[in-house]
Amino acid sequence: MFIQECFLLLLFTLFQATACSGSLIVGGHEVKKPKPWMVSVQVENMHICGGTLIQKQWVLTAAHCKLASKSKPMTVLVGAHSLTKNKKAVRVKVESAYIPETFSVEKKIDDIMLLKLQNNVHLQKNKIQVKTIPKSGRKIQTGTKCEVMGWGTIQTDDLKPCDTLQELEVTVVDRELCNCFYNGKPNITEDMLCAKNKQGNKDACWGDSGGPLQCKKDIVGVVSGGNGCGNPKKPGVYTLLSKRHVLWINNKLKKHFNSTDV
Repeated sequence: MFIQECFLLLLFTLFQATACSGSLIVGGHEVKKPKPWMVSVQVENMHICGGTLIQKQWVLTAAHCKLASKSKPMTVLVGAHSLTKNKKAVRVKVESAYIPETFSVEKKIDDIMLLKLQNNVHLQKNKIQVKTIPKSGRKIQTGTKCEVMGWGTIQTDDLKPCDTLQELEVTVVDRELCNCFYNGKPNITEDMLCAKNKQGNKDACWGDSGGPLQCKKDIVGVVSGGNGCGNPKKPGVYTLLSKRHVLWINNKLKKHFNSTDV
């Protein structure tokens, strides 16, 4: 029954799809408006992941970014548009990292991480700001237009991060259809969602992991990954800020709250 349903969904999608042409622009275009809550998670001053400053001392990112750090000390670069021309940006050391016990890199389950910074970040208008997450989990409807952003590579054959912050419009894909695309590997659960650009050959890519998925001005997800970049039949996979994930985040923030968390 599952195979038959998938066949019908995929057949419908093929008839709806439009032909892709032109060069592969994985990273989208340079951001037009400031994203003062966007941070670069780094190891030895090298960008490995994106993240969101959700409180003055807390960054939300993806759990698999911890694996990318290879247990080396992490820092975050806050207030940067360019990774190299960032004299006014602020670098803060990461004090500790928190990952759900249920996280699985293979299944992409609960691919979410909180980074507690050593110090509060001093907020600056239009330069460094906090982006609060929804108080309760959101259900994002299929077809919702969203934005994904990051410093990830803009070419699939070049793993170097892009110097300037990029953004791309993506559209949320039906969960059942996404499961058909991936054939259950990974299984796209209710705590995950899929999204892709309408052109199909644009996507979040290497180095965009951990960055935010923004829908209607709200942060609703975290870039988790996919199968390659810009593959029309493999939409990007995101960790959804579901009710369960928001509860986990709030519990961690409450448990590790101290006098410097204002």
